[in-house]
Parts: sequence; structure tokens; C-alpha cells
Amino acid sequence: MADLFSMKSPLMIRFPAGESQVMAEYFRHPQGLLYFDLFWTDFFDEDLALHKLQPAVHLVKGEYRGEGPWKVGDAVISVLGCHGCDARLASEFASWQSFLQMSADSYPGAEEIQRIAQHFGAL
Repeated sequence: MADLFSMKSPLMIRFPAGESQVMAEYFRHPQGLLYFDLFWTDFFDEDLALHKLQPAVHLVKGEYRGEGPWKVGDAVISVLGCHGCDARLASEFASWQSFLQMSADSYPGAEEIQRIAQHFGAL
């Protein structure tokens, strides 16, 4: 497969305790991987107060390795739909895709998303 950070397919992250999520955006971080939840923009306010995004921004500490699936610390990252589809995650991702289509004009651009990630320490 490819380098984790060059992937364009939707990715999910699974933690050792069994919790899993789809990552809306993800970035290299000096301590591992920084990612945003689906619907992370719900935490924005009119002032774009970045500290209010904290509940939707996560840092997974550890070295990232692999060529797919990947590991970051104890978490496993894989392409959504590979190795047995998780119906809940697939449904959440479908809702996210619908949201993006309906809010294409208001969704932050790539530069703004990068700036937000850098605020949280992303490289």
C-alpha cells in the first residue's frame, strides 16, 4: 500500500480497547498522529476560537509504521471498508460525505485546516 499520509481513501482508527472512529483529517505530529473527528466543524464558533475544537481533535502518541494497515502507538489505522466493513462507521462516513456536499462553500479550505492542525502541534 502507500504511506499513511499520502492516502486519499477514508481511514479508520481502532484502539486496543475496541473503540474505533473514522478520521476526517489527519496529520503528522512530533509525538505521533493528530486527527480530527467527523463533524469537527460543529465545534467551530463565529470567532473561530480554536480551543473550542479540542473535543474533536485527538493526539495518538507513538511512532507510525507499516504500509497498510498502519500502526501508531497501540492504535491500528486501516482503510474504511477493508478487512470486514464496520456498518456503524460506514454509516457515519456516509453522513459525513453528505454533510461535506451540502456545506462545500463553508467547509474550511486545505490551508485553513493545516493552520488549525498546526495550532494543535501538527507538522
